[in-house]
Parts: sequence; C-alpha cells; structure tokens
Amino acid sequence: MARAGKTGKYRKPEEREFLVAQVVGRKRISPNFVRVTVGGPALSGFRPMGYDQWFRLFLPTERGLRLPKRTNGLWVAEYFLMSKDSRPIGRNYTVRAHREQGTYGEGPEIDVDFVLHEDAKGELGPAAAWARDAAAGDEIGIFDEGITFLPPRDAGWRLLVGDETALPAIAGIIGSADDGVRTEAYIEIPHVDDAQPVEPRDGTTVHWVTRGEGAPYGEAALTALRTASLPDGPGYAWAAGGQRLASGVRRYLVGERGFDKDAVTFTGYWR
Repeated sequence: MARAGKTGKYRKPEEREFLVAQVVGRKRISPNFVRVTVGGPALSGFRPMGYDQWFRLFLPTERGLRLPKRTNGLWVAEYFLMSKDSRPIGRNYTVRAHREQGTYGEGPEIDVDFVLHEDAKGELGPAAAWARDAAAGDEIGIFDEGITFLPPRDAGWRLLVGDETALPAIAGIIGSADDGVRTEAYIEIPHVDDAQPVEPRDGTTVHWVTRGEGAPYGEAALTALRTASLPDGPGYAWAAGGQRLASGVRRYLVGERGFDKDAVTFTGYWR
C-alpha cells in the first residue's frame, strides 16, 4: 500500500504525477459494463492504495493527449487555461483492479469499469463512448486522487450503498477490508446480469438490487435500505452514485437511523 496523508474526508497519495497509460485490453463484461485494461511503463509510478481508490482520467482530443505539468493544486487552473481544442476530456473513475504482473503483457495493469449509460437523447457520455470503442494502444492520462473510505476505529459495523457507478468502488472496498468487520452492501444495478463476482469476506453480505425499467435511479437501493434489518451499535456508512441516492442515504441514516453525520461518507458522482 502507498503511504498517504489524510486531508479532511480524503486520503491522498504523498506523491502524485500525471501518467500516460495505453489500452492493452477491452471486453464487455455484462449488459451495461465495459472493462478497459490499461498498462505501460508509466504505471510503475502508480501506487495502489486499495479500497475506493479513484483517479482523474483524461482523454485525448484530436490534437493528441496534452496534460498539465503542475501536480499541486495549481494543475486545475492550468487545465482550464488550455484551449478548448487541446484540453483533454476529464472524468473521475475508480481502480477496479491493479496488478503488478499483467494479464495482457508484462504489467503493471489497471482495470477500469465503464458504465454504458445513455442520456435522455440515447447518447453515451464521452468517457463511455471512448470505452466502447477503445483499441489497443489508445492513450489516456491518469492522475491519482486516493481514497475516501475512512471508517473510524470505533465503528462496529459498516454499510456500503451505491448504484452501478459505485459498483467498482464497493467491490474494491470489500476486497481490501479483510478485518472481519460485519459489512452490509447494497448495490443497485440496471440488469440482473450486471452483478459481478465480489471477493468473499467473512462477515460481508452483498445485496444486489435490480432497478426496474424506467424507475428513477437510486430508488430501488433506497427502498431496500429503508426495509433492511441493520446491526445495532455505532456503524460507518459509505454511499456513492447518483446525487439523489448518495444524499438520500445520508439523510435517511442521520435522520432515522441515528447515525452521526461524521459517520457517513457520501459522494454524488453525477446528477
């Protein structure tokens, strides 16, 4: 694991740099997910932290892949000062898996799962469209942002809630948290076949909740949570996905389940 410094609700790597990786593999793993594997020598500079480790993903424009040179807080200003035709498309994604020894080559490699979610016009977002068509050798930029899963030591149990966009993070948390603490995970997916194998852990139960066709995002997970039999005592909750789901989980746990606000980490990935 990488050494890291805690900053508020985040734990970031002590050292970060912009890395350029290449696509080495791509496969459709379920009706609504594509897994893209990236590799290349630059990934030797990536330090895996496990859990819900996330990163900024940058896609090239027609002029190629141009990345900021600064790695402190000024990189954002540098990014927005780029001309529109040279500024890479930036999105946030989770490390689904990291391997020092590669399956497509020598390694290291990172798996990234993309949800093929269409908007109201039936179109994919730029990152999902890129993943659908990604070919070996295509370049992306990566800038590590660390983890947000930071349970307090006195939490007797844990709750994980998310929609399909949070599935990679929840799977990463379960795979990394091998301390035997009881964990209940509720994951809403659009299709029953989108459920993924999750590394089994003692004390962990994964509840797959399938969203009905045309149903609002997050409603199925919230309904399942409201009717769930949860453990007693102080717990820690981590929720992510659509803003409605993430904020709804926090509001319910604090308002009706007696959770302390500081015991709930919630992130709205999208609106």
